[in-house]
Amino acid sequence: MPRLAFAQSFWDGYDTLEKPVRAGVRKAMAKFHALSVAELNADKGLHLESVENARDRRMRTIRITDFWRGVVLAPDDGSDVFLLVNVLPHDDAYTWAAKRLYSANSATRALEVRNAVALDELTPLYETAARTAPRLLFADVSDGTLRELGVDDQVLRAARSLVDKAQLDAFSTLLPEDQLEVLQYLAEGFSPEAVYRDVVAVRRPADAPAEPVEDLATVIANTPARIRLVTGPQELEEILEKPFEAWRVFLHPSQRRVAYRTSYGGPVQVTGGPGTGKTVAALHRVKHLLGRSGDSRILLTTYTNALAAGLREMLCLLLDEDEKLLARVDVTTVDAYANGIVRAKSAAVPKPIGDREQRQLWEKAVKQLGLPFTAQFLAQEYRHVVLGQNLRDLDAYLGASRRGRGTGLGPTRRREIWSGVQRFEQFLRDRGETTHLRVCARAAELLTDDPVPYAHVVVDEGQDLHPAQWRVLRAAVSPGPDDLFVTGDPHQRIYDSRVSLASLGITTTGRSFRLRVNYRSTEEILAWSARLLSSVTIDALEGEGTDSLAGYRSLLHGRRPQVQAYTTRQEETEALVDRVRALLAESLAPHEIGVCARFNLSLDAAEEKLKAAGIPVLRVKGQVAQGTEGVRLATMHAMKGLEFRAVSVIGVNEGTVPFAREITPREADPLQHDADVLRERCLLFVACTRAREALSVTWSGAPSPFLIRAT
Repeated sequence: MPRLAFAQSFWDGYDTLEKPVRAGVRKAMAKFHALSVAELNADKGLHLESVENARDRRMRTIRITDFWRGVVLAPDDGSDVFLLVNVLPHDDAYTWAAKRLYSANSATRALEVRNAVALDELTPLYETAARTAPRLLFADVSDGTLRELGVDDQVLRAARSLVDKAQLDAFSTLLPEDQLEVLQYLAEGFSPEAVYRDVVAVRRPADAPAEPVEDLATVIANTPARIRLVTGPQELEEILEKPFEAWRVFLHPSQRRVAYRTSYGGPVQVTGGPGTGKTVAALHRVKHLLGRSGDSRILLTTYTNALAAGLREMLCLLLDEDEKLLARVDVTTVDAYANGIVRAKSAAVPKPIGDREQRQLWEKAVKQLGLPFTAQFLAQEYRHVVLGQNLRDLDAYLGASRRGRGTGLGPTRRREIWSGVQRFEQFLRDRGETTHLRVCARAAELLTDDPVPYAHVVVDEGQDLHPAQWRVLRAAVSPGPDDLFVTGDPHQRIYDSRVSLASLGITTTGRSFRLRVNYRSTEEILAWSARLLSSVTIDALEGEGTDSLAGYRSLLHGRRPQVQAYTTRQEETEALVDRVRALLAESLAPHEIGVCARFNLSLDAAEEKLKAAGIPVLRVKGQVAQGTEGVRLATMHAMKGLEFRAVSVIGVNEGTVPFAREITPREADPLQHDADVLRERCLLFVACTRAREALSVTWSGAPSPFLIRAT
């Protein structure tokens, strides 16, 4: 029986196919599995045939429907593995197939595809321009070095014609995947040694033969990041039923190197921009740690309930719903875990209150004591200094560093602030209430006195955790090998948390990794969104130094983001309805479309208009059940951890993004002012990078100042 593999290029387009075409794919693939190789070549229903004038003689097409064809790479070496690479309309399928050439990368041993015809046509044009260029992009890299990194003759010729990164981007859709990434890394200034380590070595199988082989089955096996081999009809049906979910937990080799390393000598930090697979790496690390012993317990934790629910769902998928393994992993938020610790060891536990109630108590304290500070300033001082450093008395506060706070305070002012802190905490005691961060502080104390409950702690979205929450996690696992595995992205820090992990006993020196390839959004969406942060400096996750998006890229391409102004909010909302209608007409399902705004008020108007147009909607305020139909409406904060094929970000107006009330006046505290503005920038960045294929950003009246650089 022939075996069938699916290329990532097939999955990239599968979700966009209309239902009858997808049904044709399922029928054709099921028949493919049922026939022998000899029967396959003779079957008139599948109509497997060669492609005339193809650059790759192995190219075949098969019948999907009367008007659609599947493009298949067939073995010519006697093996039985076929690769489905695309599904296109009849004429487009033959044109696409004729231009593509598949080959084994000489360094990574992986299967790659290129548009060989377009490369041959385009390269001479660039060579002509390059003759008069003062400097070429890869002038400092020898031909020998490029070949050692897997660059073959055709790509080498193209690379030698390039003057700058913009020209490399123009070639990006034509070049083989691994070779493109090698050139992109070099163009970003990474050394050949670093490129070999981070690109070539992690993708080359450990048991790869000394010399490259062209045997299709072997090369496919060497390409797990982009190709999935199906072993039988049941697996075929499962992955065609839920193709996106099936690939959500699939590892790229650069992620596998991090997730499946046998052991680390201490805490590990994994950073990377949106869509780089940090969460997937964390989940696979959990799977790896579970396999190392039969009884160890693991805490898998994150910041919000919605994110924790998503982790739980994905872990079930990854572990094939194995109840014994799942029972050894506690998946919850840090706050919920801390609250459980305190409840288990205390007779009565005060109820944590939210930010709004806390703000009201701070306002009350300022008024009663006649303090010369705003409630906002006191709340920030309490969060960043008092709770951040776990200060318990006035003497500790008088001697504490206030690094990151822009307003200097002498002893007299500090005593006034401490009186406000005491009054605020007295209000909480009188009401039988507390804060989540105070619960965390208490939980950390209780864990210090008892044996730690976990062998390993895995943290996702660590950039938003407060020092009090990190103390709980540090206390939940004994220091040592494989104690903490932390993922996060400082560019997605949407809550005002500042932390030095080293000061809390979490040192990741020599165990830090950065993921640079986005597997979710197109390069067009990614580049536009990145410009939102191009003018600012981002502190690193561990609190020391800075982080950068340098080298961050996507290998996917699509339409440019739509950026549009409207005169009134009503016009903007009506245009949103038209846009959603158009997306639905393109065969997107309602749940594949996300609409987000800074505030629920804007979403209320959008919901009313969409419902009036007969479009189903669903408000996202937590984890939404899979299969529940409706266009998703969420605030920018609620978008964290979600992703959609198309996203519309509405109401990006001046005064709203950034929200003026959330910004500390510069004259009151310049550092806090800058931190507040940066947090709002990151929030918009997060919202925009939830889009996989299509992004729309709109406003009425004056636009957000953040959009000036991005547009």
